[in-house]
Amino acid sequence: QVQLVESGGGLVQPGGSLRLSCAASGFTFSSSWMYWVRQAPGKGLEWVSFISSGGQTTNYAKSVKGRFTISRDNTKNALYLQMNSLQAEDTAVYYCAKSSSGAGRGQGTQVTVSS
Repeated sequence: QVQLVESGGGLVQPGGSLRLSCAASGFTFSSSWMYWVRQAPGKGLEWVSFISSGGQTTNYAKSVKGRFTISRDNTKNALYLQMNSLQAEDTAVYYCAKSSSGAGRGQGTQVTVSS
């Protein structure tokens, strides 16, 4: 079955960086567009970024554009999210998913931005 396992979250100071990873299995990763979504405390799921199956096409939510970079390694069935210039507003649980709605997402990894 589809399995997505996120890692790399943690506590970081404002202005800091983190790199999230997602290990995928149970489906043809190299043929799948992939998404990062997040859920801040008390809020709904928010789409963050997507990347096409071959990695040529990417897009970002306005709130993270210019600070976050999505990438993938199809040889490792891995998805990444490099997050720079983190702000308190980025505090959330981050999920990788096969759809922008977050359906089928993994268990998530907590990112906390605080001084």
